[in-house]
Amino acid sequence: MKSVLFVYNPQAGKGTLRGKISDVLEVFRRKDMVVTVFPTVGAGDAYQLIKQHGAEFDRVICAGGDGTLHEAVHGLMEIPEEKRPGCGYIPTGTVNDFANGIKLPKRVIPAAEVAAGDRCHAYDVGEMNGQYFSYVAAFGAFTDVSYETKQEVKNVLGHLAYMIEGMKRLPTLKSYQMTIRYEDQEVSGKFLYGMITNSDSVGGFKHIVGKDVKLNDGVFEVVLIKEPRKPMDIQSILTSILMRDIEHNERIITFKTNMLTIESENEIQWTLDGEFGGKHKKVEIVNKKEAVQILVNEGRNLEKLEKKNEIDEENEMTKEIEGEILTISDLINAKLESEYAEKENSDGISEN
Repeated sequence: MKSVLFVYNPQAGKGTLRGKISDVLEVFRRKDMVVTVFPTVGAGDAYQLIKQHGAEFDRVICAGGDGTLHEAVHGLMEIPEEKRPGCGYIPTGTVNDFANGIKLPKRVIPAAEVAAGDRCHAYDVGEMNGQYFSYVAAFGAFTDVSYETKQEVKNVLGHLAYMIEGMKRLPTLKSYQMTIRYEDQEVSGKFLYGMITNSDSVGGFKHIVGKDVKLNDGVFEVVLIKEPRKPMDIQSILTSILMRDIEHNERIITFKTNMLTIESENEIQWTLDGEFGGKHKKVEIVNKKEAVQILVNEGRNLEKLEKKNEIDEENEMTKEIEGEILTISDLINAKLESEYAEKENSDGISEN
């Protein structure tokens, strides 16, 4: 019999897990698992529990959104490698980027079946200044939206909640003077946004950073968006994102690397897997190749069962997010055009 630490966030997503805990535990029971159950109450609960007690179990299974998985991975990375248990994941959040990236089932019971299975796959983990992340570290425009948006609002509005919270930040949209060093390269300039990821699903979008993306190849995909020079730049950038063609936009820098440092003139707020990652003037980000074992689908049966639903859900989600981004694009363009108009009027008054 396997001993399992089951940690779940009852508030994740739209309360997806509520009313299904007994069914999930029945899945585990059929696999002869002895389960210790721990519902989280606040931020950091999953991390602390797994860090302190994860090594006492044969397996850790977490249920929640990307934030819950982030805490679980961080906790697992604090355990010595030789004692680090495998991790099952039941995605029940609003976006579930990591789960989308490794094609886990979207529904609770099929995902629980995978988490209780026997097929583990090793995945890379990122480390930034001693903190760990499972799939993305980011700075800049709108990156604080996910953790600044109240869970109750996410549950009711879904992705729309992120758009509403993002609109509140339009008046403070700004760029940062930075220097990025990787391998033998150096890039300097003002950047509106940047992300370091090993996933092909970020913010609900798939293949933004290309289709040749692997979560266990030991390298990150890096995307840096330069400061817009004029309103049309914003539209061009967002069009490139929507068309999955960021490599051919002169305002976007992309590259792959297993390690990089980023320095800025002032402290910049970072997010790790959508959670607050602190404020830093300098960060060093390193890829820890194949550092954690995650339970994955054993075959095609579950995938066939879920395939049509997953395709429909992904198409619906993509349309929803694209609509939201276009709305934000219009708002940003209006803001920039207003600023340029004010500047021109001010310059005209000064000349007179």
